[in-house]
Amino acid sequence: MVKYNYVKEFVEKPIRTHWELNSLSDFKGETFTYADVARKIHYLHKLYQMWGVKTGDKVALVGRNNAEWGIVYLSVISYGAVIVPILPDFSPTEIHNIVNHSDSVLLFAGDMVWGGLNQAEMPNLKAIFSISGFNLLVSNDEESRRLFEAAKSAITDEMKSLTPDKVNYPEVPNSELGVISYTSGTTGFSKGVMLPLNSLAANTDYARNNMHLVKGDQIVSFLPLAHAFGCAFEFLFPFAMGCHITFLTKIPSPPIILEAFAKVRPRLVLTVPLVIEKIFKKQVQPKIETPAMKVLLNIPLLNKVIFKKINEKLSNAFGGNFHEIVIGGAALNPDVERFLRRIKFKYTVGYGMTECGPLISYSGWRTNPMGSCGKVINYLEMKIDSSDPYSEVGEILVRGENVMMGYYKNPEATQKALDNGWLHTGDFGVYDSKGFIYIKGRSKSMILGPSGQNIYPEEIEARLNNIPFVQESLVIEQKGKLIGLIYPDYESVQQQGIDPDKLEPVLEHHRLEVNKHLPQYSQIAKLVVYNQEFEKTPKKSIKRFKYQYSDN
Repeated sequence: MVKYNYVKEFVEKPIRTHWELNSLSDFKGETFTYADVARKIHYLHKLYQMWGVKTGDKVALVGRNNAEWGIVYLSVISYGAVIVPILPDFSPTEIHNIVNHSDSVLLFAGDMVWGGLNQAEMPNLKAIFSISGFNLLVSNDEESRRLFEAAKSAITDEMKSLTPDKVNYPEVPNSELGVISYTSGTTGFSKGVMLPLNSLAANTDYARNNMHLVKGDQIVSFLPLAHAFGCAFEFLFPFAMGCHITFLTKIPSPPIILEAFAKVRPRLVLTVPLVIEKIFKKQVQPKIETPAMKVLLNIPLLNKVIFKKINEKLSNAFGGNFHEIVIGGAALNPDVERFLRRIKFKYTVGYGMTECGPLISYSGWRTNPMGSCGKVINYLEMKIDSSDPYSEVGEILVRGENVMMGYYKNPEATQKALDNGWLHTGDFGVYDSKGFIYIKGRSKSMILGPSGQNIYPEEIEARLNNIPFVQESLVIEQKGKLIGLIYPDYESVQQQGIDPDKLEPVLEHHRLEVNKHLPQYSQIAKLVVYNQEFEKTPKKSIKRFKYQYSDN
């Protein structure tokens, strides 16, 4: 068990210590100090009492990233209840199902989400509140409503007179359930991952000892807060350090993200490979692949000057003030990573999954080798299910402080995932003599070759994604052959004056070139143009189970 109590050390202590500092802001919106956060948590705790919320009760939360979303989350955890964060991208039916399956007694909903929901489909809720202002939308308990309205004036007075010494949250044991996280995943129907407070404590404590934030540092939150990666490292960890977190509040398109980075100038950047790869492909690759630039980049000393300028430009796109960019959620394209290495860009790649809340491995940008996702964190132990884990790929297994308790009301799935405390990650990899981990692919996406070879489609897709006119790709098996589904970069296609309906013959030449670099058993038999972007999970992994190709 982590020696620090999560609620006392990572919620109460930063509030009391950093009372006057800015805490949570909405980009181009309102800012709350740590004192403001404490007052609103006090208000919400009174609200929970009025509606009879007990320790261990579930409270669902669905809406886009914003400061008040974060305040609701902290208020539930510090009350001793269980937070059920739900992605706003889920359909109304999925949200209804999750609210019901989780046995939630209250729901906080963002205004845009609430319009699509049907309260009659969630009959077990005592009440529904708006995230904005915590206004009551629906109550199935008129007595609670009446009591709360009568007490509002007194609660407001208590909030105004609140001081740091009066902030005293219950010491909820770390062993207690803190979060039920429903993730869409890449392989089918989502499950409710049960994370104890100990998992939050392990992730936060590891981060503060290794990711180097201090009070007052600026952070931009644009990854989905209902997803473990964004929640842990763009919100919970910075909050514990006394940082000032700015939430984008809107769908994080590249222009909005870059505008926020330029204004906020964050000290630490968390992102997914898709964002880095898009910026590289649009802003860097076209310039370095001109004939003149290729010549210049092969001239010693001169290429160092050019690399330095490219590094500065790329760094400025992320605000120019970060000490590191941490990339997680999926594998980084090897060619992109190779170039980032050449220009000495300050990035690193971590590895995790929701079932670990999420961190499994990490190493800082100065020490992490090319292609690695770091070393296993100190709160976990790892083994690779292989006769020779240094050279033979095997499934990655972990156990320790931040591993989930299991899947909510799903003992069969829990038994399948957890074996004597060891979590089966579903990822295949190896590690080197120094303990650095190299992931080769997901066990569920692995394709068995004609002679029993293990084919990892992610490795082939990384090559396909570097083909001109390819935005993204997906490799699947069809009748014993490998087929590459291609979603084109239609902007480049248009710029080159190519008819989109005649793109497949253009791609055929590149397919042959890619195959020259692949073993015979993993060569692509055919490329097929797929005319719409692949559906993705919140961490931007393609939902592989949804795609198959037919000649018919």
